[in-house]
Amino acid sequence: MNTTILPNEEIRISQGSTVLLHFEVSLTNGTIIDSTFDRAEPVQLTIGDESLLAGFEKVLMNLKAGDTRTAHLSADEAFGQWNAENVQTFAYAQFALSEPNPTVGMMMEFADKGKNSLVGVISSVDDNEVRVDFNHPLAGQDVLFKVQIFKVTPKDQSALQIR
Repeated sequence: MNTTILPNEEIRISQGSTVLLHFEVSLTNGTIIDSTFDRAEPVQLTIGDESLLAGFEKVLMNLKAGDTRTAHLSADEAFGQWNAENVQTFAYAQFALSEPNPTVGMMMEFADKGKNSLVGVISSVDDNEVRVDFNHPLAGQDVLFKVQIFKVTPKDQSALQIR
């Protein structure tokens, strides 16, 4: 006999909670950017582990199992404002050593001074230079964040299944 002990349905999401949920991120015009609603199983995440941006976590706070919510997030709350300082220009000759045929729209991985990985998108190419935009592709855009909460497990606790 399988008996499942269900978590208290009144447990609210707080810092450190483990949450089982479906989510969708879309532009305000309805274009879906990412969604788990078409997956058979919801995803699990821990609030505060930096797997989710702070603006998205803020929407989840205080929700409980069974809740659904759609929130409008400004660019500042989501992926930030587009910043001209995040666009770098490289000499074409230098750039062509590592990528012989740079084209607009191409995504490339770069290493910063600290050897951290950065992803950039080539925004323009001419005979003399290549411009690379290191802003997040959704920077400067408001988004809608839709969630459906299935289970909330408080920090330092786990759900049990007795068989």
